[in-house]
Amino acid sequence: MSARDEVLARVRRAKGPREVAPVPRDYRAAGTRGPGDLELFAERLRDYRALVRVVAADEVAGAVAAALADRGARHVVTAPGTPPEWTAQWTAAWVGSSAESDAAGGAGPGSEGGPQAGPGIEPAGTGVEPEAGPATGPGDPGPEPGGQGSEHAELSDSSGRIESRVPLGGDAREALREIVEAADAVVTACHVAIAETGTIVLDHDAADQGPRALTLVPDYHLVVVRADQVVAGVPDAVAALAGVRTQTWISGPSATSDIELERVEGVHGPRTLEVVITR
Repeated sequence: MSARDEVLARVRRAKGPREVAPVPRDYRAAGTRGPGDLELFAERLRDYRALVRVVAADEVAGAVAAALADRGARHVVTAPGTPPEWTAQWTAAWVGSSAESDAAGGAGPGSEGGPQAGPGIEPAGTGVEPEAGPATGPGDPGPEPGGQGSEHAELSDSSGRIESRVPLGGDAREALREIVEAADAVVTACHVAIAETGTIVLDHDAADQGPRALTLVPDYHLVVVRADQVVAGVPDAVAALAGVRTQTWISGPSATSDIELERVEGVHGPRTLEVVITR
């Protein structure tokens, strides 16, 4: 017996036999707390400095349009499967204002007196090029000779190479980079949300949520959360995420603090998170 073994043997004899302490197994399980509390969820989001709009299910388009207008968004990108009706009202408002401005010589979008919405929606990877009116605000260059102006909703990846799953590689990755770097806002859905923690979880294999870079690079992320997607706690969310391979858990806007507790926002993701909750 080595000296080490002898010392350890003496320690064991001195401590004597002991029973292993029982481990409690009465954890909170999924489905034991009922549905998620929408008011609590909204309160937690506001605690994180997120912007929150609670609307009826048929008011989503209006809420999205108001949010993008308040933001002053000019180049919006959506996940490939995001319902087009969510952004249709915002796009229509810009196009209508642009037409009126052309007829009256008045203020266009983005100028004083005109709506602060952008020129159109760019669905990342859908292969669809939505039409939009010309940019007519002061300082806008207008249409380029022989083609659309730079302010139009022109899809960078018209061949549809971007797919709503990760990892992306080659041309798809480069095309996605071009789209998200040009965007100042992104609109997506979510997979599940947690009332207790104010957390939103994205499934990056889902078409209406898109690749991870889509929601990390733009400075503003607008998420639409349905009431039936809000669960009570983390166990419920984990159960709802069974089989989901690529996830991002979002609790408020991106923020970090240094050793002096100086808060800096927008370092690891969007500086501003806005959530539209449908009742």
